[in-house]
Amino acid sequence: MVEIRNLTAAEAEQQIAALAAVLVDCVAGGASVSFMAPFSQADAEAFFRTVVGEIGAGERILLAAFLNGVLVGTVQIRLATPPNQPHRADIAKLLVLGSARGQGIGGLLMAHVEKESLRAGKTLLVLDTVTGDPGERLYAKLGWTKAGVIPRYALYPDGRWCDTTIFWKRLA
Repeated sequence: MVEIRNLTAAEAEQQIAALAAVLVDCVAGGASVSFMAPFSQADAEAFFRTVVGEIGAGERILLAAFLNGVLVGTVQIRLATPPNQPHRADIAKLLVLGSARGQGIGGLLMAHVEKESLRAGKTLLVLDTVTGDPGERLYAKLGWTKAGVIPRYALYPDGRWCDTTIFWKRLA
């Protein structure tokens, strides 16, 4: 049984260790999600403490996926945009534990992203993902539009270059 929840700042604070464990697992698995190896649980907890502050400030939404009561995935909606883009949000860090992949959790999280974004008054979403990684196929399958590819946009945790594909989706 998978449950997707929009975590309040207090709930996210209570889940810091579990959220960080998902992030550490993804980085250890080679995901290019802003962090370089070596990447520790303490590093990940520090990152999520910043996220908690942004949730409290109304600048970010944090969704979490629970499989049989265990946190196994997460995604973020960054609400803070320039004044001339009040309709837009950035989607960040769709993360699913390696042991929980292949069960549709990423797709469920992204369906909730759309619902929560609309609830927050956002009608245009943008995101980026590593070109050729499973996320690229997932976003295309979910109806996102590919805007283009930027070569050598970021690094994998081990220091190798990776290209990035930019996607967008209009909700209304």
